[in-house]
Amino acid sequence: MILTTTPSIEGHRIKEYKGLVSGEVIFGMHFLKDIGASLHDFFGGRTSSYEQDMLEARETAQREMEERARQMGANAIIGVSFGYETMGQANGMIMVSISGTAVVIE
Repeated sequence: MILTTTPSIEGHRIKEYKGLVSGEVIFGMHFLKDIGASLHDFFGGRTSSYEQDMLEARETAQREMEERARQMGANAIIGVSFGYETMGQANGMIMVSISGTAVVIE
């Protein structure tokens, strides 16, 4: 499946618009990661455990969106955008969302 942030796919004609499609993942952080992140905030550097969680959440949301598009009969998604939001008590959860327009291309 082709995914793009653009409204068209070069070299392909859009035959049919199937509709909006999305994928969402919400995951919680636990206190051990918070302690590690706090140390990185204090001393500087990247927080690899959070980065890995964010990557995994984005990939899961993307797979979910692609599957929904396939179920609609699409073979591509255009206008893709990602969003990240903190949620829950003390912002202990992160939501990753991805959306776009499912289409059939030639």
